[in-house]
Amino acid sequence: MPILAGFMVPHPPLIIPAVGRGGEKQIPETTAAYERVGREIAALAPETVIITSPHAVMYADYFHISPGREAGGSFADFAAPQVKFTEKYDTELAERIGALAEAEGFPAGPLGERKKALDHGTMIPLYFIRKYYSDFKIVRIGLSGLPLTDHYRLGQLIARAIEETGRRAVFIASGDLSHKLQASGPYGFAPEGPVYDERIMEAAEKADFGEMLEFDEAFCEKAAECGHRSFVIMGGAFDGLAVKAERLSHTDVTGVGYGICTFYPAGPAADRHFLTAFLQKKERELENRRNEEDAYVKLARASLESYVLNRKRLPLPADLPAEMRSTRAGTFVSVHKFGALRGCIGTISPVMENVAEEIVENAISAATRDPRFTPIGPDELPFLEISVDVLGEPEDIASPDELDVKRYGVIVTAGRKRGLLLPDLDGVDTVEQQIDIARQKAGIGKNERFTLQRFEVIRHV
Repeated sequence: MPILAGFMVPHPPLIIPAVGRGGEKQIPETTAAYERVGREIAALAPETVIITSPHAVMYADYFHISPGREAGGSFADFAAPQVKFTEKYDTELAERIGALAEAEGFPAGPLGERKKALDHGTMIPLYFIRKYYSDFKIVRIGLSGLPLTDHYRLGQLIARAIEETGRRAVFIASGDLSHKLQASGPYGFAPEGPVYDERIMEAAEKADFGEMLEFDEAFCEKAAECGHRSFVIMGGAFDGLAVKAERLSHTDVTGVGYGICTFYPAGPAADRHFLTAFLQKKERELENRRNEEDAYVKLARASLESYVLNRKRLPLPADLPAEMRSTRAGTFVSVHKFGALRGCIGTISPVMENVAEEIVENAISAATRDPRFTPIGPDELPFLEISVDVLGEPEDIASPDELDVKRYGVIVTAGRKRGLLLPDLDGVDTVEQQIDIARQKAGIGKNERFTLQRFEVIRHV
């Protein structure tokens, strides 16, 4: 049995009257749409409600499925402890999702629970559902820092688990839209905010889950959305199905976007395997890009692939440009997958005989030794975007006024602690951001004295 229905919903605490204390009157359209969602779920009478929430336990490289038989929570953090929940988990379905993930080597399961209590991204949808219906259990799943493609794959695994267990289940994709819609709002304004809301609502009302995969990670970050990954997981749960979608509401009166849409399956559809189509498209695009890579990037890619596939360090090709053998410089190799960083390792100053050797070694390190990520696997190789930065000599500067985030990288030093950030990075728009990120990478505290250096790079893509 396929999933009965999906619902894209926000989670503003003020919509709960005991929290909003009148503030909920700002968003009557959202409240009315939420009430309708509650009634529609009651009419479906599901055995299980699956909820994905940005505020559940979240890891960079793992999807957390809440374990155990039950969990409770309240709005005590929002000065309304009297609004509380005790929810039973559908352990069979949760375990089946985890088992399917383990069988495929997919990073999802019950490990690493840091906080058992229900989060507000879970409780707000439950508040409206339980006004009309109570005979169900839940499965609660957190998001991750993995690419959108992995979120879609998780949705596919959820759909398989529903089929195999025969559950009557609905899917709640909990998440607000942009938090930067108005200068007067709590998070300020960014031009990407309204653009994000318009794009995501258009995609949602068409049930165009393929379009949701196309959203750039840096764009989403600048828009300060929190629900996109939830929506993509839901899209994966409808993979291969025609879907009837209806937009119920979209409001932005608080400076944060709240969108509500409903999704009902309408039978198999061969043209709606969006992940397969997306991967085929990306593979074609990246193949064209690889054909245009210069010698620096070709060497980094060849080194990375040689090590990932065979665990062998690549000998230098005979046809390298002369300057790559004669020049010494620090280099950084950066690896992205579907717009998200997948690894980045480099050297501030040269440690190898020449730039070519530096690239070979740093490519291996970026693929297998970046502590922020799991090692890159063979199945990822067709989808990697690689760039190589060759660093110029660092120069001391007296103040941040001598920096330019587009032109110069920065090195922040305090004693033996040293942090570097490359120039012209997505999401780094100010000198203050650049220095703060470099400082944090080095473990330099806000109140520690530090010195600054700047450097230029030649970027090869």
